[in-house]
Amino acid sequence: MTCIIRYLNTISAALALNLWVVVAAAGAAPGSNFRSQLDVVTASGAVRGAVEGTVVSWKGIPFAAPPVGALRWRPPQPVAHWEGVRDAVQYGHDCMQKPFGGDAAPLGTTPSEDCLVLNIWRPAARSAKPLPVMVWIYGGGFVNGGSSPAVYSGERFAARGVMLVSFNYRLGRFGFFAHPQLAREHPEEPKGNYAIMDQIAALRWVHDNVAAFGGDPDNVTVFGESAGGASVHLLMASPAARGLFHRAIVESGGGRDEFPHLLLMRKDTDIVTTAETLGAEFGRRKGVAVDTTDAVQQLRALSADDVIDGYNLASMARGVATDFSGPMLDGRIVVEAPATAYRLGHVAPISMLVGVNSADIGLNAARTVDEVLAPLHADRAVARKAYDPDGNATVYQLASRVAMDRFMTEPARYVAFAVSQAGSAAYEYRFSYVATSMAAEWSNGAPHATEIPYVFDTVDTKYGAKVSERDRSAARQMNAYWINFARTGTPNGPGLPFWPRYLASTDIVLDFQANGVAKAGPDPWKARLDLTQRAVETAAGH
Repeated sequence: MTCIIRYLNTISAALALNLWVVVAAAGAAPGSNFRSQLDVVTASGAVRGAVEGTVVSWKGIPFAAPPVGALRWRPPQPVAHWEGVRDAVQYGHDCMQKPFGGDAAPLGTTPSEDCLVLNIWRPAARSAKPLPVMVWIYGGGFVNGGSSPAVYSGERFAARGVMLVSFNYRLGRFGFFAHPQLAREHPEEPKGNYAIMDQIAALRWVHDNVAAFGGDPDNVTVFGESAGGASVHLLMASPAARGLFHRAIVESGGGRDEFPHLLLMRKDTDIVTTAETLGAEFGRRKGVAVDTTDAVQQLRALSADDVIDGYNLASMARGVATDFSGPMLDGRIVVEAPATAYRLGHVAPISMLVGVNSADIGLNAARTVDEVLAPLHADRAVARKAYDPDGNATVYQLASRVAMDRFMTEPARYVAFAVSQAGSAAYEYRFSYVATSMAAEWSNGAPHATEIPYVFDTVDTKYGAKVSERDRSAARQMNAYWINFARTGTPNGPGLPFWPRYLASTDIVLDFQANGVAKAGPDPWKARLDLTQRAVETAAGH
């Protein structure tokens, strides 16, 4: 493991930050070419930001070399040093993918393989003390997403006194790929989980450079949603990420091995297909024989569109068969499945805020009530009462609830339990708020990912002229909880309803209610989550 850490550190190795002069504090020295607060020197060169109201931002800063050509399917490599001052006023390319219509967070750039860049927002008025740092990891099923969507703007976080960092990581087969011939190339390097290596490289860059922008490298909170939340779980358990962040927030990120986008080992009927087998099958489909000595060169010669092969989150939602592997157990970066790591206490000993939405995602093709309830292995009447206390749910509603609990809700409680049992503070939430303009359409509750504009307080961006004052109030409240947690390790603060720590004995969850006011109390879904927990743990042999 020492060699792995040393390898990842090459992103910043031999670059002595203490030799650089940070010019972003109180202005430039006489005769300097730097522009006061807008110019900051990083380990790779100087960057120039832009003022946006009371916030200054830097966008499109490279944190690793472009992973193109011979660097496709290689760990992130160090950035080449540049001379002069580099403009950092526009987003860099989001990573290569096939966008899809209806994306709740549409990209603001054209996707490209040259995409390993990050963005920083902080208050324009330089603080006398280093600022807490929050690092955002976007979702998208590991096949879509990017840091450029307007809903992910860090402006409100920065305006309220924290530094927000977002970054890109490789997606799809660019981010997760294994092949028998690739395994023989550079045997000293970790393989397969290139997206997770990108995330670790970005966190390493933050650790090494964020002080130059006024941030505190010893107070970093990593947070992510969906695949971004699953990434946080992987980072929590990765030895290579240890010490690079100090608090964690997981929004709808699973936590059990059943999380649908976390394909550590994909099960097709009774056959466990390894990532290398999937990679070899993909190569054969593209005319690359697995035993060809130049197979890797042929695969790297494929166009980006050929590598994507038409696959995106919409394809995944339709259940289209694919030989995309997703995150895998590589033994070096990802050494354990998250559920195992939490159960055995093999995760970073830090505080966590974790939760899901009230109408989150789940996959369930059951057609009758009996089919819906059968996986719970419980008395049918007991299970029906737990999942349908009013006795009027449709089969579809029951199926959605059972599937959501299996994939999202119970795993969030499980993670909160594991973190608290290990001695760290855990806070569990449920997001039930629905935008005023969507109340009729989302009558079953808050769908997957709809909490994001409230976390970022970008509801005006998301809902435009339809935004209500209640929407804005709910967003300010949620944003404040996230900021407080990043600052102090507790989400509580003046003017906010009290949010108790999660304990198994009390099973408290903070509900961001439909009326726009957060309220903590015993989980009303406890009976159904207990059923799901027993079914999951019995199946796993625990």
